[in-house]
Amino acid sequence: MKLPLVILPVFICCSLMSAAVNARGTYQTPEEFIGQAFNADVPKAKVFWIDETAQQTIESILAHSFKKMRLRYWQQANESVWIMDEIGKESPITVAIHVKDSAIAQTKVLVYRESRGDEVRHDFFTDQFKSAKLKQDLQLDTHIDGITGATLSVRALTKLSRIALYLDDYVINKDKE
Repeated sequence: MKLPLVILPVFICCSLMSAAVNARGTYQTPEEFIGQAFNADVPKAKVFWIDETAQQTIESILAHSFKKMRLRYWQQANESVWIMDEIGKESPITVAIHVKDSAIAQTKVLVYRESRGDEVRHDFFTDQFKSAKLKQDLQLDTHIDGITGATLSVRALTKLSRIALYLDDYVINKDKE
C-alpha cells in the first residue's frame, strides 16, 4: 500500500507516539514474583518500620526525601524480597528485588508507567544486577551499563537495588541481635 506523501509524516508520527504509549504496562504481579522467588513456599509478609538511621541512608541513596514510614517485605532464612517504587523521569516504576546471601538474585520491573525507557524491564538489562552486592560506600560492586534514552529509569533501578541490599543487611543483622 502506497501512502500519499502528505499522509506519510502523519503516519510516522502516530506510529512513534503509539510505540511510546505502549512502553507502559504491568509485567508481573507482586504475588507471582514472590511465589517464584521462594519457590511457592511464600513466607508471611513482614513490616520494616523505617527508623531514623534507615531513613537517612535511604534518602542519601535516593538523593531526595523518602516519606514512607514502613515497607513490606518477605523474608525466609537468608533471603528477602523487596517491592518498591521510584520515579524514573515523571512516573513511579515498581520493582521487585530478590536478595539471597547478601547479593541480588533477581530484579524484575513489575509495573512501568513512563512513556519511554521501558528497556529496563528486559532480562538483558536486569540480569546485570544478578550477584551484585553492596560495598561499604553503599554503591553496587558491579557496573551497570546504561541504556540510551532510559538514563533516569536505569538510575531508579540502580538506586532501588542499593536500597534493597541495604535493607536486607539491616533486617538480617537485626534478627541476629
